[in-house]
Amino acid sequence: MSNRPSLAWMENYRDAVNADPEMSVIGDWFTENFKISFEGTDFLISVREGKITNIEENPRFDRPAAFSLRAPMSVWNKFISPNPPPLYHDFFAMLMRVDDFVLDGNTLATMQNARALHRMMNILKQMEPLNAAA
Repeated sequence: MSNRPSLAWMENYRDAVNADPEMSVIGDWFTENFKISFEGTDFLISVREGKITNIEENPRFDRPAAFSLRAPMSVWNKFISPNPPPLYHDFFAMLMRVDDFVLDGNTLATMQNARALHRMMNILKQMEPLNAAA
């Protein structure tokens, strides 16, 4: 259950975000670089007008990101499960109530893009569970 996502898994995520009709409506103003950290495996995600334009695995320290979302794999696995337990069903619930789910960096940039980011996290939640991925 400690499988971390591969770059291929994240590229599938990118494709799902970029094909999402809701993101094309609400993402116009979301242009930011941010990181998602899966227990030490980091992905720098470049978003331009609501579309993921690039994903970089374990970027160098000098690659800027406005904010980072990080958690141990146990947290991510609960979030990306078909039937998540209470508090793990929603990005904002985890942010407020799950101590191991951490937002680092520019919280203003995060909240300015909250609606689009929330949608992106809901898409992440619908991905193939990490413990089933190869």
